Amino acid sequence: MNPHLPEQLFSKYEQGALSRRDLIAKLIGLGAAMAAVECPAAEPADDSSPVFKGKGLDHIALNVTDVARSQDFYAKHLGLTVQRDGGEQRCFMGPPGGDFILALFRSNSPGMNHYCFGIPGYQPDEAMEKLSKAGARPRREGDRIYFPDPDGITVQLAKWTPT
Repeated sequence: MNPHLPEQLFSKYEQGALSRRDLIAKLIGLGAAMAAVECPAAEPADDSSPVFKGKGLDHIALNVTDVARSQDFYAKHLGLTVQRDGGEQRCFMGPPGGDFILALFRSNSPGMNHYCFGIPGYQPDEAMEKLSKAGARPRREGDRIYFPDPDGITVQLAKWTPT
């Protein structure tokens, strides 16, 4: 399609070669043709685009058998400090001035509890709807959204807060 066609139509109108009615009819027809060519209604949505764009790892949560012992381990070996202390049941640690959290939860079965990605513009209602439509089987707990990855590891979404 000729990108200069609208200018050519206006030029013909200004020269008197087109009436105002003809100019309007041709511009409407041109607009309809461009819409049909550039934005076909029958074209399916791009399934390759992600449901969300994770901007960073917000936190990792581990199940541990002894919160105090694990707290000491991560302090000694990685220099993490307590950000929020939950006693014997939980502890939230991170590097001083850092931008991630390691959450430790008391459990009889040690291992990964979940990991959380920060999402720009995160809205829990919208996240539930998008993940449900994408077949991710999300569950909601307050403003927190969780869903399993293909191996059953729990993924959480949170609002991205740049540091």
